[in-house]
Amino acid sequence: MKKASLKSASALVTEWLGLSVGSTLTAVGIYFFEFLNHFTTGGVSGASLLLSAVIPAISASSFMLFINFLLLLIGFLVIGVDFGIRTLYCGILISLETLLLEKLFPLTEPLTDEPMLELALAILLPSLGTAIILYCNGSTGGTDIVAIIIKKLTDLRISVGLLLSDFLIVSLSFPIFGVRIWLFSILGFLARLWVLNQFLREINASKYCTVICDERHVDTLCHFVTRELQKSATVGVGFVGAYRQEKKSVLLIALTGKQASRLKRYVQTVDDEIFMIVCKTDEISGYGFREPL
Repeated sequence: MKKASLKSASALVTEWLGLSVGSTLTAVGIYFFEFLNHFTTGGVSGASLLLSAVIPAISASSFMLFINFLLLLIGFLVIGVDFGIRTLYCGILISLETLLLEKLFPLTEPLTDEPMLELALAILLPSLGTAIILYCNGSTGGTDIVAIIIKKLTDLRISVGLLLSDFLIVSLSFPIFGVRIWLFSILGFLARLWVLNQFLREINASKYCTVICDERHVDTLCHFVTRELQKSATVGVGFVGAYRQEKKSVLLIALTGKQASRLKRYVQTVDDEIFMIVCKTDEISGYGFREPL
């Protein structure tokens, strides 16, 4: 019981650390590479940038704080309190870090004269930060909340929800910033969705293992899977190998990447003739596995 509590506390600390790191990556990417170049790749940062251009007296950072607060109330009501608390933490941290960066590093023009380089960083840093936050059961606030609500109601992926919620924001950059910035924003918007989806697939990746072995090894392998890996397996018997015509058993096991590596090493110690197939997947539904993001 004590061991389980320590494990739970450790997981909780890791999640909140992940929320903090993800928020910082997002804030750095937004302030240094998105705001200064007027890249409107969607999200509350993009909407804030548009509003700041229309109402210069209010900074984009201030608009971002206000919009995040409004959407956060919706998140509390529709998605739940735990999600709302995590999103509140991330939304406030991103907004305050952006304001702090604005005070510490007051910049009036982009860091470099390479817009493609800055667009790449404006995509990579917030996308990685958002992926980490979503994996830790939070969100950056803003249109992430809209995308999660869309996913909850329709079962669409979060990247599809962001496509639906952010397209209007990106489109509005054309009349405000002109065709050049608009084209950069469209490119950044599409790339951001793709990169975020790839990050989420990697973070959420699991392994589907098929183990083909002699019947005498089934109990040993099942014991390792259930006791050491804390997972289960489906066992099929009565199979016959085509080459030697020997009876074989097949174990079907869904694991995390780390657990699959442990199983592979263990299988090699049991019998080097055991055949093991490992397939990577980002979508496994059922007890003990996260719902695909």
